[in-house]
Amino acid sequence: MSDRTEARELFRDELRACLHVERWVDEVADAAPYASLDELLAAAMAAATPLAPAEIDEALAAHPRIGEKPTGDGAAARFSRAEQSSADAAELAAAIAAGNRAYEERFGRVFLIRAAGRSRSEILDELNRRLELDDASELAVVGEQLREIMLLRLEKLFADAPTRIGAAT
Repeated sequence: MSDRTEARELFRDELRACLHVERWVDEVADAAPYASLDELLAAAMAAATPLAPAEIDEALAAHPRIGEKPTGDGAAARFSRAEQSSADAAELAAAIAAGNRAYEERFGRVFLIRAAGRSRSEILDELNRRLELDDASELAVVGEQLREIMLLRLEKLFADAPTRIGAAT
């Protein structure tokens, strides 16, 4: 494999760790290179807005349940571990686990929230609020949360990148 091909595949893997939707990865990677992080973020947001229901399912398959420790060594697992790194009381963890079960029963998918910058208590409050939403409203919220997570991850990955992000050198 050439250095150029390896660089392109690495970029695609990094994108996939930010939002595991193959159509989105293709669109963002195909538009590379980007002259700046802002240009990358704008293209990434445009390509992720909106996400089809099947794409939301595809992305959710790569996310662990809130409160569960992610497994694996890939970039997505490392992001999830860092985003959910706060330690809380056993009662709060049990309440989130019960909420996760109720959410999965209600909506048929894992509960997803941008955990970075939120306390476990805030996450539980939002979980309880979202359990009351209708299906279409909740699907829209999940799409918003996926986009917020994607932007945060892209910023972490490429904040110190040289210009021409995604260029196969």
